[in-house]
Amino acid sequence: MPPRLTLTIGYSPCPNDTFIFYALMHGKIPLRHIHFAPPLLEDVETLNTWAMHTTLDVTKLSFHALGHVQDSYTMLNAGAALGRGCGPLLITRPEQKAAPSSWKIAIPGQYTTAALLLQLFLPEHSETIIMPFDAVMDAVKEGRADAGVIIHESRFTFQNYGLVCVQDLGEWWEKETGLLIPLGCIAARKNLGQQAIKETEEVIASSLGWACAHPEACAAYIKQHAQELDDQVISNHIKLYVNNFSVDLTDAGRAAVQELLRRGKNAGIFNGDTGLRAPGIGS
Repeated sequence: MPPRLTLTIGYSPCPNDTFIFYALMHGKIPLRHIHFAPPLLEDVETLNTWAMHTTLDVTKLSFHALGHVQDSYTMLNAGAALGRGCGPLLITRPEQKAAPSSWKIAIPGQYTTAALLLQLFLPEHSETIIMPFDAVMDAVKEGRADAGVIIHESRFTFQNYGLVCVQDLGEWWEKETGLLIPLGCIAARKNLGQQAIKETEEVIASSLGWACAHPEACAAYIKQHAQELDDQVISNHIKLYVNNFSVDLTDAGRAAVQELLRRGKNAGIFNGDTGLRAPGIGS
């Protein structure tokens, strides 16, 4: 019997990812032809940047980053974050009076979907400050930025900082397109081959199914890595970002991703073909 293929893997420490991957990374899901090296839990922008250099075999990616790495990576149907009412928020201080096009806006990474949505929403805007997602609210509160785009748990806590939402960028996207808001996915290197890619997709879906059946077993692992430790914030986070589309993107999910990439290309953000490929094509 040939040795199993060892895959490197990375995902974010956010509750939706640790919920999805708990069972797979703790031996709850049987594996056939593959197994995984210890996972690397990093901010999604770090993972996006690594993907530009094909650092990992399997990785969480922002859909914005996916548009830049489709020659190397293929999007998996399982493990994605997309839906309705879950997009990034453009926030500022209540006293902010200047026009948004003139603001200095903090963004949670150059290749995040939040950054892409801001570009599509405010195409005339040019001054951004790139920083970790968990630093954005402090930067706005302290006046180092006029506004910020927040993601992850921050959408549940920004009001505690005395900040206000100017625009829900996901809501804008949904009204503009009528489509789901695509945020992030799990992608695999195309050169792994069809068998490894297919099994990776299957075991991620199985891991999510296990977590849904045993949520209490995942709790300590999730809290160990979460930015916000409040149980209600963690629960709200998982409910918002983990849904049926995390099990299977479906045609509706793929249509949303395709439209995001198409609009990004039309805005000059992506070069070359942005059409989605079937998993494994080009391997």
